[in-house]
Amino acid sequence: MGTKIKNISMKIASRIKNFRITRSVFAYPYVLFLMMFVIMPLVILLINAFIVNEKFSFENFANFFNDGSSVDTLMFSLLIGIITTVLCILLGYPVAYILSKWSSGRLIVLLFILPMWVNFLIRTLSTRFMFEAIGIKLGVGTLIFGLVYNYIPFMILPLHTTLSNIDKSFSEAASDLGANPINTFFKITFPLSIPGILSGITMVFIPTISTFAISQFLGGTSSHLFGDSINTKFEHQLYGVGSVMSIIMLIFVLISNYFMQKTNKGEAARNLW
Repeated sequence: MGTKIKNISMKIASRIKNFRITRSVFAYPYVLFLMMFVIMPLVILLINAFIVNEKFSFENFANFFNDGSSVDTLMFSLLIGIITTVLCILLGYPVAYILSKWSSGRLIVLLFILPMWVNFLIRTLSTRFMFEAIGIKLGVGTLIFGLVYNYIPFMILPLHTTLSNIDKSFSEAASDLGANPINTFFKITFPLSIPGILSGITMVFIPTISTFAISQFLGGTSSHLFGDSINTKFEHQLYGVGSVMSIIMLIFVLISNYFMQKTNKGEAARNLW
């Protein structure tokens, strides 16, 4: 008995001695996290969406597309997302462009990040109380304002980074060749900043159409987004249709990431006109 225990101890000691910590070992926690919080929820969504009465079926998809209110909410959310994204570009691009020209621009960008340190719900509720205090009725306008207010930093940050990294020699060369500042901007600066614009669009558009807290607090009683519908379906235990709607959102995310990767494959200089 003692000999067996001694042999087992020697084997364990030998294995411990031969064990080497490699870089792959540090990936195990990430893999575990990925399995628990990404893969498993996705599998559950797929099961709820495609399995009806223990059989593979597209019944949940048919229920969603036959529900006119859900489809209308999706179309309304896409419209609100487009409007919000366009406004973020129109407001964020000039700010990012001006700050990229200043030596202290990076510090000023922090002023746009500071509100993000405050809890999301607190910012939204504060915006609602502000509208109520000045007598503005909640509706589509206040909803768009709240979305732009919350998501414009996600447009300014990638734009500022991209504009700051543009080689100044391009603009100097265009100026030496006789181009005025307007032509230099539209022929050099703007094309080279397109990757930042696309990154900002991805970071603004998808969260906009999927949010539900902002629309609940600032949209009034009639402005509901797609995220609200998903939340309502799960609250009413309609897990199948809710899972279908979640998969639709996932498809939008995958499509946007595909176009982002496709656009960013080439070098930035290839965007020159």
